[in-house]
Amino acid sequence: MLTDDTIAALSTPPGEGAIAVVRLSGPKALEIAAKIFKGPALRPRTAVFGRVMDGESIVDEVVATSFPGPASYTGEDVLELSCHGGVLISAQVLETALKRGARAAGPGEFTQRAFLNGKMDLTQAEAVMDLIRAQTPLAARAAAEQLRGRIGTEIMAIREGLIDIVAHVEAYIDFPDEDIDPDTGAAMRGRMTAARERIAKLLATANEGRILREGVRLAICGRPNAGKSSLLNRLLGYDRAIVSPTPGTTRDTIEEVLNLRGIPFRVVDTAGLRETPDAIEREGVRRAREVVDSADIVLRVVDATDAEALKDPPVVTGEILVFNKCDLSTNGAPPTGDARISCATGEGIEALVELIADRVRHGQPIGDSLAAINARHQACLARAAEALDAAIERFDAGTAPEFVSVDLRAALDAVGEVVGVVDADDILGRIFGSFCIGK
Repeated sequence: MLTDDTIAALSTPPGEGAIAVVRLSGPKALEIAAKIFKGPALRPRTAVFGRVMDGESIVDEVVATSFPGPASYTGEDVLELSCHGGVLISAQVLETALKRGARAAGPGEFTQRAFLNGKMDLTQAEAVMDLIRAQTPLAARAAAEQLRGRIGTEIMAIREGLIDIVAHVEAYIDFPDEDIDPDTGAAMRGRMTAARERIAKLLATANEGRILREGVRLAICGRPNAGKSSLLNRLLGYDRAIVSPTPGTTRDTIEEVLNLRGIPFRVVDTAGLRETPDAIEREGVRRAREVVDSADIVLRVVDATDAEALKDPPVVTGEILVFNKCDLSTNGAPPTGDARISCATGEGIEALVELIADRVRHGQPIGDSLAAINARHQACLARAAEALDAAIERFDAGTAPEFVSVDLRAALDAVGEVVGVVDADDILGRIFGSFCIGK
Protein backbone atom coordinates (compact mmCIF):
# COMPACT_ATOMS: atom_id res chain seq x y z
CA MET A 1 0.00 0.00 0.00
CA LEU A 2 2.67 2.44 -1.07
CA THR A 3 1.77 6.14 -0.93
CA ASP A 4 2.25 8.59 -3.77
CA ASP A 5 3.78 11.48 -1.84
CA THR A 6 7.07 11.94 0.01
CA ILE A 7 7.23 13.13 3.60
CA ALA A 8 10.05 14.73 5.56
CA ALA A 9 10.62 15.59 9.22
CA LEU A 10 13.23 16.06 11.88
CA SER A 11 13.62 12.64 13.55
CA THR A 12 15.73 13.80 16.48
CA PRO A 13 14.47 16.03 19.32
CA PRO A 14 14.50 19.77 18.58
CA GLY A 15 17.24 21.72 20.31
CA GLU A 16 21.02 21.76 20.37
CA GLY A 17 23.03 18.56 20.01
CA ALA A 18 25.96 16.99 18.21
CA ILE A 19 23.81 15.96 15.24
CA ALA A 20 20.26 16.14 14.00
CA VAL A 21 18.64 13.70 11.59
CA VAL A 22 16.25 14.78 8.85
CA ARG A 23 14.34 11.83 7.43
CA LEU A 24 12.52 11.54 4.10
CA SER A 25 10.26 8.68 2.99
CA GLY A 26 8.33 8.13 -0.22
CA PRO A 27 8.68 7.59 -3.96
CA LYS A 28 10.58 10.87 -4.49
CA ALA A 29 12.97 10.55 -1.56
CA LEU A 30 15.96 9.57 -3.69
CA GLU A 31 14.95 12.00 -6.43
CA ILE A 32 14.96 14.82 -3.89
CA ALA A 33 18.32 13.56 -2.63
CA ALA A 34 19.77 13.97 -6.13
CA LYS A 35 18.58 17.60 -6.16
CA ILE A 36 19.88 18.70 -2.75
CA PHE A 37 22.81 16.40 -1.89
CA LYS A 38 26.18 17.01 -3.47
CA GLY A 39 28.85 14.39 -2.87
CA PRO A 40 29.74 10.82 -3.82
CA ALA A 41 26.97 8.68 -5.31
CA LEU A 42 24.57 7.29 -2.74
CA ARG A 43 24.80 3.56 -2.13
CA PRO A 44 22.14 1.57 -0.24
CA ARG A 45 22.65 1.49 3.52
CA THR A 46 26.06 3.20 3.22
CA ALA A 47 26.84 6.51 4.94
CA VAL A 48 28.19 9.10 2.49
CA PHE A 49 29.69 12.50 3.37
CA GLY A 50 28.67 15.55 1.33
CA ARG A 51 26.76 18.82 1.40
CA VAL A 52 23.13 19.84 1.32
CA MET A 53 22.76 22.57 -1.27
CA ASP A 54 20.00 25.10 -1.81
CA GLY A 55 20.76 26.06 -5.37
CA GLU A 56 24.33 27.35 -5.26
CA SER A 57 24.29 27.95 -1.50
CA ILE A 58 25.72 25.46 0.98
CA VAL A 59 23.19 24.72 3.71
CA ASP A 60 25.32 22.29 5.75
CA GLU A 61 27.81 19.47 5.59
CA VAL A 62 25.95 16.21 6.19
CA VAL A 63 26.20 12.43 6.20
CA ALA A 64 23.55 10.93 3.90
CA THR A 65 22.28 7.36 4.10
CA SER A 66 19.78 5.88 1.66
CA PHE A 67 17.50 2.90 2.24
CA PRO A 68 15.74 1.89 -0.98
CA GLY A 69 12.35 0.28 -0.42
CA PRO A 70 11.06 -2.18 0.47
CA ALA A 71 14.14 -2.88 2.62
CA SER A 72 13.59 0.16 4.83
CA TYR A 73 11.76 1.13 8.03
CA THR A 74 8.68 2.35 6.15
CA GLY A 75 8.88 -0.05 3.21
CA GLU A 76 9.40 2.96 0.93
CA ASP A 77 12.54 4.71 -0.31
CA VAL A 78 14.05 6.44 2.74
CA LEU A 79 16.78 9.05 2.99
CA GLU A 80 18.37 10.18 6.26
CA LEU A 81 20.49 13.33 6.41
CA SER A 82 22.62 13.68 9.55
CA CYS A 83 23.46 17.36 9.88
CA HIS A 84 24.87 19.57 12.62
CA GLY A 85 22.56 19.56 15.60
CA GLY A 86 21.45 23.16 15.89
CA VAL A 87 17.88 24.42 15.85
CA LEU A 88 18.46 26.75 12.90
CA ILE A 89 20.66 24.51 10.75
CA SER A 90 18.43 21.42 11.07
CA ALA A 91 15.39 23.55 10.20
CA GLN A 92 17.20 24.83 7.09
CA VAL A 93 18.09 21.31 5.95
CA LEU A 94 14.47 20.24 6.40
CA GLU A 95 13.21 23.33 4.60
CA THR A 96 15.51 22.57 1.65
CA ALA A 97 13.95 19.10 1.31
CA LEU A 98 10.43 20.54 1.54
CA LYS A 99 11.22 23.08 -1.19
CA ARG A 100 12.22 20.24 -3.53
CA GLY A 101 8.96 18.31 -3.34
CA ALA A 102 8.56 16.73 0.07
CA ARG A 103 5.80 17.65 2.51
CA ALA A 104 6.01 17.91 6.28
CA ALA A 105 5.21 14.60 7.98
CA GLY A 106 2.46 14.35 10.55
CA PRO A 107 2.85 12.78 14.00
CA GLY A 108 3.79 9.12 13.70
CA GLU A 109 3.45 9.11 9.93
CA PHE A 110 6.69 7.22 9.28
CA THR A 111 5.61 4.40 11.57
CA GLN A 112 2.08 4.54 10.17
CA ARG A 113 3.51 3.98 6.68
CA ALA A 114 5.54 1.05 8.03
CA PHE A 115 2.29 -0.46 9.30
CA LEU A 116 0.36 0.24 6.09
CA ASN A 117 3.17 -1.25 4.01
CA GLY A 118 3.22 -4.45 6.06
CA LYS A 119 6.54 -3.86 7.80
CA MET A 120 4.94 -4.32 11.22
CA ASP A 121 1.55 -5.01 12.77
CA LEU A 122 -0.33 -2.54 14.91
CA THR A 123 1.00 -3.91 18.21
CA GLN A 124 4.56 -3.46 16.96
CA ALA A 125 3.79 0.09 15.83
CA GLU A 126 2.50 0.91 19.31
CA ALA A 127 5.61 -0.68 20.82
CA VAL A 128 7.78 1.90 19.05
CA MET A 129 6.28 4.66 21.19
CA ASP A 130 6.29 2.46 24.29
CA LEU A 131 10.02 1.94 23.82
CA ILE A 132 10.65 5.67 23.43
CA ARG A 133 8.62 6.47 26.56
CA ALA A 134 9.93 3.61 28.72
CA GLN A 135 11.04 4.87 32.14
CA THR A 136 12.58 1.67 33.54
CA PRO A 137 14.64 -1.22 32.11
CA LEU A 138 11.66 -3.56 32.61
CA ALA A 139 9.37 -1.27 30.63
CA ALA A 140 11.95 -0.98 27.84
CA ARG A 141 12.41 -4.76 27.81
CA ALA A 142 8.67 -5.37 27.54
CA ALA A 143 8.35 -2.80 24.73
CA ALA A 144 11.26 -4.40 22.86
CA GLU A 145 9.61 -7.82 23.08
CA GLN A 146 6.36 -6.36 21.75
CA LEU A 147 8.29 -4.64 18.95
CA ARG A 148 9.72 -8.04 18.01
CA GLY A 149 6.14 -9.25 17.56
CA ARG A 150 5.50 -11.25 20.71
CA ILE A 151 1.93 -10.01 21.26
CA GLY A 152 1.19 -9.89 17.54
CA THR A 153 2.25 -13.51 17.08
CA GLU A 154 -0.08 -14.66 19.86
CA ILE A 155 -2.96 -12.58 18.52
CA MET A 156 -2.49 -13.93 15.00
CA ALA A 157 -2.50 -17.50 16.34
CA ILE A 158 -5.80 -16.82 18.14
CA ARG A 159 -7.18 -15.21 15.00
CA GLU A 160 -6.20 -18.15 12.80
CA GLY A 161 -7.98 -20.48 15.19
CA LEU A 162 -11.12 -18.36 15.09
CA ILE A 163 -11.04 -18.27 11.28
CA ASP A 164 -11.05 -22.08 11.25
CA ILE A 165 -14.03 -22.17 13.62
CA VAL A 166 -15.98 -19.57 11.62
CA ALA A 167 -15.25 -21.45 8.39
CA HIS A 168 -16.51 -24.67 9.97
CA VAL A 169 -19.76 -23.10 11.20
CA GLU A 170 -20.46 -21.22 7.99
CA ALA A 171 -19.75 -24.31 5.91
CA TYR A 172 -22.42 -26.11 7.96
CA ILE A 173 -24.81 -23.19 7.32
CA ASP A 174 -24.17 -23.36 3.57
CA PHE A 175 -24.56 -27.15 3.52
CA PRO A 176 -27.27 -27.96 6.08
CA ASP A 177 -27.68 -31.52 4.80
CA GLU A 178 -24.14 -32.34 5.90
CA ASP A 179 -24.70 -32.96 9.62
CA ILE A 180 -21.89 -32.30 12.08
CA ASP A 181 -21.31 -35.51 13.99
CA PRO A 182 -20.95 -35.32 17.81
CA ASP A 183 -17.18 -35.74 17.77
CA THR A 184 -16.76 -32.86 15.32
CA GLY A 185 -19.13 -30.70 17.33
CA ALA A 186 -17.27 -31.42 20.56
CA ALA A 187 -13.98 -30.61 18.89
CA MET A 188 -15.33 -27.28 17.64
CA ARG A 189 -16.54 -26.37 21.10
CA GLY A 190 -13.10 -27.29 22.45
CA ARG A 191 -11.47 -24.95 19.96
CA MET A 192 -13.77 -22.12 21.03
CA THR A 193 -12.92 -22.76 24.68
CA ALA A 194 -9.20 -22.88 23.89
CA ALA A 195 -9.40 -19.53 22.09
CA ARG A 196 -11.28 -18.05 25.04
CA GLU A 197 -8.59 -19.28 27.45
CA ARG A 198 -5.80 -17.78 25.35
CA ILE A 199 -7.61 -14.44 25.33
CA ALA A 200 -8.06 -14.66 29.11
CA LYS A 201 -4.29 -15.14 29.57
CA LEU A 202 -3.59 -12.00 27.57
CA LEU A 203 -6.25 -10.04 29.48
CA ALA A 204 -4.56 -11.08 32.73
CA THR A 205 -1.48 -9.06 31.70
CA ALA A 206 -3.41 -5.78 31.37
CA ASN A 207 -2.59 -4.52 34.86
CA GLU A 208 1.09 -5.33 34.38
CA GLY A 209 1.01 -3.47 31.07
CA ARG A 210 -0.55 -0.42 32.73
CA ILE A 211 2.12 -0.46 35.43
CA LEU A 212 5.00 -0.72 32.96
CA ARG A 213 3.63 1.97 30.65
CA GLU A 214 2.04 4.46 33.05
CA GLY A 215 3.65 3.71 36.40
CA VAL A 216 2.07 3.07 39.79
CA ARG A 217 0.43 6.11 41.36
CA LEU A 218 1.81 6.29 44.90
CA ALA A 219 0.43 8.88 47.34
CA ILE A 220 2.23 9.98 50.51
CA CYS A 221 -0.19 11.40 53.07
CA GLY A 222 -0.46 12.08 56.78
CA ARG A 223 -0.52 14.83 59.36
CA PRO A 224 1.64 17.95 58.94
CA ASN A 225 5.28 17.46 60.01
CA ALA A 226 5.02 13.67 59.92
CA GLY A 227 7.92 13.52 57.47
CA LYS A 228 6.09 13.11 54.14
CA SER A 229 8.38 15.45 52.19
CA SER A 230 11.44 13.94 53.86
CA LEU A 231 10.28 10.50 52.74
CA LEU A 232 9.80 11.74 49.16
CA ASN A 233 13.33 13.12 49.18
CA ARG A 234 14.68 9.84 50.57
CA LEU A 235 12.94 7.79 47.86
CA LEU A 236 14.15 10.11 45.11
CA GLY A 237 17.69 10.30 46.45
CA TYR A 238 17.80 14.11 46.32
CA ASP A 239 16.04 17.10 47.88
CA ARG A 240 12.95 17.75 45.78
CA ALA A 241 10.45 18.91 48.39
CA ILE A 242 11.00 21.65 50.97
CA VAL A 243 11.43 20.23 54.46
CA SER A 244 10.60 22.57 57.34
CA PRO A 245 9.56 22.21 60.98
CA THR A 246 6.76 24.68 60.27
CA PRO A 247 3.45 22.78 59.83
CA GLY A 248 1.68 23.31 56.51
CA THR A 249 4.83 23.98 54.43
CA THR A 250 3.57 21.69 51.63
CA ARG A 251 0.40 23.32 50.35
CA ASP A 252 0.07 21.67 46.94
CA THR A 253 0.80 18.24 45.53
CA ILE A 254 4.34 17.52 44.31
CA GLU A 255 4.64 14.71 41.75
CA GLU A 256 7.83 12.96 40.68
CA VAL A 257 8.69 9.78 38.74
CA LEU A 258 11.07 7.21 40.18
CA ASN A 259 12.16 3.62 39.69
CA LEU A 260 11.74 1.21 42.59
CA ARG A 261 12.94 -2.34 41.97
CA GLY A 262 12.50 -1.82 38.22
CA ILE A 263 8.89 -0.66 38.60
CA PRO A 264 8.00 2.91 37.52
CA PHE A 265 6.19 4.97 40.16
CA ARG A 266 4.51 8.37 40.01
CA VAL A 267 4.98 9.51 43.59
CA VAL A 268 2.83 12.36 44.91
CA ASP A 269 3.67 14.22 48.11
CA THR A 270 0.54 15.85 49.52
CA ALA A 271 -0.34 18.60 51.96
CA GLY A 272 -0.70 17.62 55.61
CA LEU A 273 -4.16 16.34 56.48
CA ARG A 274 -5.72 18.55 59.13
CA GLU A 275 -8.49 21.07 59.71
CA THR A 276 -7.23 24.59 59.02
CA PRO A 277 -8.73 28.11 58.73
CA ASP A 278 -6.16 29.02 56.03
CA ALA A 279 -7.96 29.01 52.65
CA ILE A 280 -4.86 28.11 50.64
CA GLU A 281 -3.84 25.27 52.93
CA ARG A 282 -7.45 24.06 52.99
CA GLU A 283 -7.38 23.79 49.18
CA GLY A 284 -4.14 21.81 49.48
CA VAL A 285 -5.82 19.40 51.90
CA ARG A 286 -8.74 18.96 49.49
CA ARG A 287 -6.33 18.14 46.65
CA ALA A 288 -4.46 15.75 48.92
CA ARG A 289 -7.64 13.80 49.58
CA GLU A 290 -8.37 13.63 45.84
CA VAL A 291 -4.88 12.22 45.18
CA VAL A 292 -5.30 9.65 47.95
CA ASP A 293 -8.66 8.53 46.56
CA SER A 294 -7.21 7.94 43.08
CA ALA A 295 -3.87 6.39 44.11
CA ASP A 296 -2.91 2.76 43.54
CA ILE A 297 -0.91 2.67 46.78
CA VAL A 298 -1.18 5.02 49.77
CA LEU A 299 1.60 5.54 52.30
CA ARG A 300 0.26 7.15 55.48
CA VAL A 301 3.21 8.61 57.33
CA VAL A 302 2.85 8.92 61.11
CA ASP A 303 5.24 10.66 63.49
CA ALA A 304 6.21 7.87 65.87
CA THR A 305 6.95 10.44 68.59
CA ASP A 306 3.40 11.85 68.45
CA ALA A 307 1.21 9.77 70.78
CA GLU A 308 -2.00 11.36 69.46
CA ALA A 309 -1.09 10.67 65.81
CA LEU A 310 -0.60 7.00 66.62
CA LYS A 311 -4.32 6.81 67.38
CA ASP A 312 -5.45 8.17 63.98
CA PRO A 313 -7.72 5.85 61.96
CA PRO A 314 -6.74 4.73 58.43
CA VAL A 315 -7.23 7.27 55.66
CA VAL A 316 -8.12 4.53 53.14
CA THR A 317 -8.51 0.78 53.29
CA GLY A 318 -5.33 -1.08 52.41
CA GLU A 319 -2.95 1.81 53.13
CA ILE A 320 0.65 1.15 54.14
CA LEU A 321 1.18 2.65 57.58
CA VAL A 322 4.68 4.13 57.85
CA PHE A 323 6.02 5.12 61.26
CA ASN A 324 8.69 7.81 60.83
CA LYS A 325 11.19 9.27 63.35
CA CYS A 326 11.60 5.86 64.92
CA ASP A 327 15.13 6.82 65.94
CA LEU A 328 13.52 9.32 68.33
CA SER A 329 10.47 7.33 69.37
CA THR A 330 9.81 6.13 72.91
CA ASN A 331 6.37 4.72 72.06
CA GLY A 332 7.54 1.17 71.37
CA ALA A 333 7.35 -0.83 68.15
CA PRO A 334 4.42 -0.33 65.73
CA PRO A 335 1.98 -3.15 65.01
CA THR A 336 3.21 -6.07 62.90
CA GLY A 337 3.08 -5.46 59.17
CA ASP A 338 3.68 -1.70 59.24
CA ALA A 339 6.90 0.00 58.16
CA ARG A 340 9.25 1.50 60.72
CA ILE A 341 11.65 4.11 59.30
CA SER A 342 13.75 7.16 60.03
CA CYS A 343 14.06 9.65 57.20
CA ALA A 344 16.84 11.36 59.16
CA THR A 345 19.10 8.28 59.31
CA GLY A 346 17.75 6.19 56.43
CA GLU A 347 16.82 3.34 58.75
CA GLY A 348 14.11 1.09 57.28
CA ILE A 349 13.92 2.82 53.88
CA GLU A 350 15.10 -0.24 51.93
CA ALA A 351 12.60 -2.45 53.76
CA LEU A 352 9.84 0.03 52.95
CA VAL A 353 10.82 0.04 49.27
CA GLU A 354 10.66 -3.75 49.20
CA LEU A 355 7.25 -3.66 50.91
CA ILE A 356 5.95 -1.21 48.29
CA ALA A 357 7.31 -3.33 45.43
CA ASP A 358 5.76 -6.48 46.90
CA ARG A 359 2.41 -4.73 47.15
CA VAL A 360 2.59 -3.99 43.40
CA ARG A 361 3.82 -7.44 42.41
CA HIS A 362 1.25 -9.36 44.50
CA GLY A 363 3.83 -12.12 44.76
CA GLN A 364 4.42 -12.25 40.99
CA PRO A 365 7.49 -10.66 39.34
CA ILE A 366 6.60 -7.66 37.16
CA GLY A 367 7.89 -7.95 33.59
CA ASP A 368 8.15 -11.74 33.47
CA SER A 369 5.43 -12.20 30.86
CA LEU A 370 6.99 -9.61 28.52
CA ALA A 371 3.72 -9.59 26.59
CA ALA A 372 1.70 -7.15 28.65
CA ILE A 373 -1.19 -5.68 26.68
CA ASN A 374 -2.19 -2.02 26.72
CA ALA A 375 -5.59 -0.40 27.29
CA ARG A 376 -6.58 -0.57 23.60
CA HIS A 377 -5.67 -4.25 23.37
CA GLN A 378 -7.60 -4.87 26.58
CA ALA A 379 -10.76 -3.25 25.20
CA CYS A 380 -10.58 -5.24 21.96
CA LEU A 381 -9.88 -8.53 23.71
CA ALA A 382 -12.63 -7.93 26.27
CA ARG A 383 -15.10 -7.57 23.39
CA ALA A 384 -13.72 -10.72 21.81
CA ALA A 385 -14.06 -12.63 25.08
CA GLU A 386 -17.65 -11.45 25.51
CA ALA A 387 -18.53 -12.48 21.96
CA LEU A 388 -16.88 -15.90 22.41
CA ASP A 389 -18.76 -16.44 25.68
CA ALA A 390 -21.99 -15.71 23.84
CA ALA A 391 -21.05 -18.06 21.00
CA ILE A 392 -20.24 -20.89 23.42
CA GLU A 393 -23.50 -20.32 25.30
CA ARG A 394 -25.51 -20.40 22.07
CA PHE A 395 -23.64 -23.49 20.88
CA ASP A 396 -24.36 -25.33 24.15
CA ALA A 397 -28.03 -24.33 23.96
CA GLY A 398 -28.36 -25.72 20.45
CA THR A 399 -29.15 -22.30 18.98
CA ALA A 400 -29.24 -22.01 15.19
CA PRO A 401 -25.67 -21.87 13.78
CA GLU A 402 -26.43 -18.54 12.08
CA PHE A 403 -26.52 -16.88 15.52
CA VAL A 404 -23.36 -18.65 16.65
CA SER A 405 -21.66 -17.42 13.50
CA VAL A 406 -22.59 -13.81 14.26
CA ASP A 407 -20.92 -14.00 17.67
CA LEU A 408 -17.85 -15.73 16.27
CA ARG A 409 -17.53 -13.06 13.59
CA ALA A 410 -17.69 -10.37 16.28
CA ALA A 411 -14.92 -12.13 18.20
CA LEU A 412 -12.83 -12.46 15.05
CA ASP A 413 -13.20 -8.77 14.21
CA ALA A 414 -12.30 -7.70 17.74
CA VAL A 415 -9.18 -9.86 17.80
CA GLY A 416 -8.15 -8.66 14.35
CA GLU A 417 -8.50 -5.06 15.47
CA VAL A 418 -5.65 -5.58 17.95
CA VAL A 419 -3.10 -6.11 15.17
CA GLY A 420 -4.90 -3.95 12.60
CA VAL A 421 -5.93 -6.79 10.29
CA VAL A 422 -9.51 -5.55 10.01
CA ASP A 423 -10.44 -2.16 8.57
CA ALA A 424 -9.14 0.01 11.40
CA ASP A 425 -8.96 3.49 9.83
CA ASP A 426 -10.92 4.97 12.72
CA ILE A 427 -8.32 3.85 15.29
CA LEU A 428 -5.15 4.65 13.30
CA GLY A 429 -5.49 8.39 13.81
CA ARG A 430 -5.76 8.01 17.58
CA ILE A 431 -2.74 5.68 17.78
CA PHE A 432 -0.31 7.44 15.50
CA GLY A 433 -1.46 10.92 16.54
CA SER A 434 0.25 10.30 19.90
CA PHE A 435 3.65 9.83 18.23
CA CYS A 436 6.27 12.51 17.99
CA ILE A 437 6.90 14.19 14.64
CA GLY A 438 9.56 12.35 12.64
CA LYS A 439 8.82 8.88 14.01
